[in-house]
Amino acid sequence: MANEGLKRMQALGRLKKDEMNQTEKLWAEDLDICKVDGTVIWWKWNCIKLKLADNTFYIPDFLVLQADGHLRVDEVKGFWMDDARVKIKVAASMYPFIFIGVSRKAKKDGGGWKIEEF
Repeated sequence: MANEGLKRMQALGRLKKDEMNQTEKLWAEDLDICKVDGTVIWWKWNCIKLKLADNTFYIPDFLVLQADGHLRVDEVKGFWMDDARVKIKVAASMYPFIFIGVSRKAKKDGGGWKIEEF
């Protein structure tokens, strides 16, 4: 029964395939600010597919080229489901990128972003 409720909630929140959600749009705006201040050289949304195992892939939200030359993977979440957390941890153990999870802080907690490195 609980799984049915979760599936219904997820189905209601689905966007078109090539459309950022609101949180991703806000993060993209911040990445553009980082380009202006020089900490980010380039970023692209939904541009790579990382193979984790046979028939198991991870498509990060953002690939970011930092000014120091490192590539970073940014995963933007409203909330983390267990499978998403497992996939990013597996990807972080396999690929030579910096992996971060990004979520919005509540206004009552000062707003801004919560960033978790994997």
